[in-house]
Amino acid sequence: MTDEPTGTDEAPGDQDGGPATERLALFPLGTVLLPGLLLPLQIFEPRYRELVGDLLDLPEDTPRAFGVVAIRHGREVGPQRPELYDVGCAAVLRRAQRLPDGRYSLMTVGERRFTIRSVDVESRPYLIGEVAYLADEAGDAEAAVALVPAVQGLLREYTARLAEKKALEIRLPDLPDEPAALSYLVAAAVVPDIAHRQELLEAPDAASRLRAEQAMLRRELALLTTITTVSSPGLARIPPSLN
Repeated sequence: MTDEPTGTDEAPGDQDGGPATERLALFPLGTVLLPGLLLPLQIFEPRYRELVGDLLDLPEDTPRAFGVVAIRHGREVGPQRPELYDVGCAAVLRRAQRLPDGRYSLMTVGERRFTIRSVDVESRPYLIGEVAYLADEAGDAEAAVALVPAVQGLLREYTARLAEKKALEIRLPDLPDEPAALSYLVAAAVVPDIAHRQELLEAPDAASRLRAEQAMLRRELALLTTITTVSSPGLARIPPSLN
């Protein structure tokens, strides 16, 4: 039995030449995973322990991946199924440690974005999605390349201003010059709000994402010039490491 997610367009399907779909275990979380970013996880719920066990039972040469999907409404734990966003990111298992109490400590890295076409709620204790992977396109390639140094400069200025105001010291890694990689790093570094970060994940291409981030960083810098202190450390975070 499958359950169609709210707000997702009908799958193109193979009949009309649309993207092929595949089944992917889903892990609802109160965060948005982005391609290329590391995500450590502590697994304690029995159904997700079983998910990890199923992944570890796969042959060594088989990719061990599951889909991280942000929760729109509801909670990560408990019997009630949360309402999920329709676009998520595949997480590839890099390291798994089983702890004495049965929990798992995982290190994963975001890989490809996907959109959920339907959800199987019965086959396993955890959700399984029928998903179609989304291409990571540059969009207007010339515009995307031109936006890279501008966004890099704004991000460096933003983090420097935060340090000056003693709000939070952020140690930026070497900023990538590739438009998509930079766009995802900026989203991870300075967008704590789930809904806003989800919008960036769902952006159709790198140029669109960088334009939105350029406008966002300019707004944040304007705000920082009008205040003397920053009360919330949530304004910025140390970005996860790029893969």
